[in-house]
Parts: sequence; structure tokens; C-alpha cells
Amino acid sequence: MYNYICETCGVQYKSTNKVPEQCLICEEERQYVSSKGQNWTTLETLLESGKYKNIVKLEEENLYSLTTAPGFGIGQTAYLVQNKNFNVLWDCITYLDQTTSKTINDLGGIDAIALSHPHYYSSQVEWAETFNAPIYIHEDDKEWVTRPSEKIIFWSGESFELCEGVTLQRIGGHFKGGTVVEWKNGNNQNGVLLCGDIVRIVADRQWVSFMYSYPNFIPLPSKTVERIAARLNKMNFARLYDAFNRVVKVEADQRVQRSATRYIEALNGTLFQT
Repeated sequence: MYNYICETCGVQYKSTNKVPEQCLICEEERQYVSSKGQNWTTLETLLESGKYKNIVKLEEENLYSLTTAPGFGIGQTAYLVQNKNFNVLWDCITYLDQTTSKTINDLGGIDAIALSHPHYYSSQVEWAETFNAPIYIHEDDKEWVTRPSEKIIFWSGESFELCEGVTLQRIGGHFKGGTVVEWKNGNNQNGVLLCGDIVRIVADRQWVSFMYSYPNFIPLPSKTVERIAARLNKMNFARLYDAFNRVVKVEADQRVQRSATRYIEALNGTLFQT
């Protein structure tokens, strides 16, 4: 019995005797099946290869990024938030080895794991079992869980406070249960928003974007972006980190609002003529 992992998206599946025929995540229009076809691996195979390692980097006080080198799957970044003796792992990466476990335990371990959306579920159950931590996923994305576990807690509503100063906010968009983390204590109390790619920082780091599908370039409707912008306007943050370690360092709240306005104007045909 193996917990197979899709090589394209990096998401791990429940234990089976044979390789799955298809990936639930990649077959859906927001993701894609590799042009080389559907391929599978296991965490054990990744470990035995000796090819990968995780890089744990201090981004700012009480915030660490976790990335796998060379990149695997989608190649996203996870973050470890240290908040008043309560450590939150935001989003997940597939690769997990003993070196990573020791490094994180030296930083105080993990008290909770929270996910932005299904593309980053990766090997979340492995992480939860290793650190004996619950996983928080919005109930609207329950259908996308490929490896069920008693560690998973499906929360409901628009917000959920993990601990004082760290709140999960469902803003939807990319996925119905799309979630961001409002970390009020971060950035010297000026606030940090950890957004996965529910909000995505673009090449010009002064702007962000909002998409239904990033790899397939499917935009969100203007009314959805208006709703997202209104929700974000009520949150406390001056800095923003996305899933690919891009950062808007200052005035992130204002830049998000300006980006939403530009996006809506582009969709409505008032931003430019071409």
C-alpha cells in the first residue's frame, strides 16, 4: 500500500495498492495534466533519490519560508508563523525529511496547519502526523481532499481565529473556499497577509492579480474581484507574501485595492483600447 503523489501538482493520495488512474486536482480546469502525461511517485521514493532538500529561511521576525530545492510539483512556498508560542504552518510542500523536522522542532514545532486551497494540500497529512498538528481547511473545499485524515478540521463561515492575532479569512475566488491568513502581530504590529495565490503578486511587485486559473489564464469575473477587494479592505495588513515567495513590503493593503480597481477596469473595457 502506497500513498501516491502526483508529480505535476505534488498532492498526495490515500493509500492504495495500485497507481491512481488520474489526479483529481490536475484533471480540473484550474490545473493541468503534464504534457508528458500523468506520472506518480511516493514520498519514500523522493527521500531515497537524495535529490531534494528543504530550505528554511528567516523572512522577517517570527516568519520563516519553506521551499524545496530543486522545485517539485507546483513549487510553492510554505510559511511558518511564530505567534505568541503558537506556531502555524501556512500552506504545505510535498517533501518532508528528518532534517526539516528537526529544524522546525528547533523553532518550536507546529501547533496548527492551515491551507489556502487544494493546489497546496500536497502531503499535508504527513506533516500533520509528524508534528501531531491539526489541519484547518475551509469546508467549501472538502471535496478536493485526496487523503482523508482525522487530523483535518473543516471550518465554516467567513473567518476563523486560530489564535490571538492569527485569523483565517475565506475570500473565495480561485477556489470557493479560498483562504488567506491575516496575521495582525506581524511586521511590527503593522500586519501581514499570507495569501497563497488566492491573491498573486505579479512581476511588477507593486501590483497583484486575481485568477480563477493561473496556468490556463482564466480570469475571475469583476463582481468576484469587487467582493474580494471589499473583504480585504477590512483586514489589517501592510505587507503581503504570496505562494511563490514574492513580497509586497509596504502599503500592501493600498496596492491590493489599486490592483483590484485596475483588474475590474480591464475586464469592463475601460482601462485601455486595443
